[in-house]
Amino acid sequence: MRIDLHCHSTASDGTDTPAELVRHASAAGLDVVALTDHDTTRGYAQAIAALPAGLTLVTGAELSCRIDGVSMHLLAYLFDPEEPALLAERELVRDDRVPRARGMVARLQELGVPVTWEQVARIAGDGSVGRPHVATALVELGVVPTVSDAFTEHWLADGGRAYVPKHETDPFEAIRLVKGAGGVTVFAHPGASKRGRTVPEPVIAELAAAGLDGIEVDHMDHDDATRARLRGLAADLGLLVTGSSDYHGSRKTCVLGEYTTDPEVYGEITRRATGAFPVPGTGGA
Repeated sequence: MRIDLHCHSTASDGTDTPAELVRHASAAGLDVVALTDHDTTRGYAQAIAALPAGLTLVTGAELSCRIDGVSMHLLAYLFDPEEPALLAERELVRDDRVPRARGMVARLQELGVPVTWEQVARIAGDGSVGRPHVATALVELGVVPTVSDAFTEHWLADGGRAYVPKHETDPFEAIRLVKGAGGVTVFAHPGASKRGRTVPEPVIAELAAAGLDGIEVDHMDHDDATRARLRGLAADLGLLVTGSSDYHGSRKTCVLGEYTTDPEVYGEITRRATGAFPVPGTGGA
């Protein structure tokens, strides 16, 4: 089985619609794909309706969190999307995205960049607006060559010249909320130091003690040494190890199935989840 547990669609900051995502996942030879848009579940219905036969969909989300001033992302799988407490927290995060993006546009304008809110809104479309949309605007304007080049201290990285913070959930609270909604939690790309400061290992140990289920080890932002270190940490803490592409369509260079999750780990994730179940494809339109 080929299992990719971290993918994005136009419901947040990917360039594939949810329907296109599942069709592309099937064409890439995946058996299981997870839809994990940022702080939203809006893509579920379209993805399920288009799900090809032979492909299983894992519903999820990538939750925006912050601890001790460090931003982190928590992948949540197979939770009940209508559970009131977790839904309310996701809405708090989502509702703060527009004023935050407008703030980044204003800071860029102060820096002499001719970006406009209309441009960023056009790029975001119906998705949950975020930094990748602002970064895409910078690429369109020729300010940076790629989206990744916008995520530096010079521009949009944490603490960067045009960075504006948003509401982010305490990860201990996020774990509690996801567990309360019957879901499973995995710390996304914990060693992605190019994105900014990372969460220290003693804090990851505290998160594990609070119920964190796993860490994403095999990821494009982790070099071999980082993967080896994280595997050792996972073994010490009794955490599941996942691998994923973090696919965003044409917005990033990663491809579907570039990194995958062991079928036994996937089976354990599905066994732990009680809020929702994987959806088998029956040949969607």
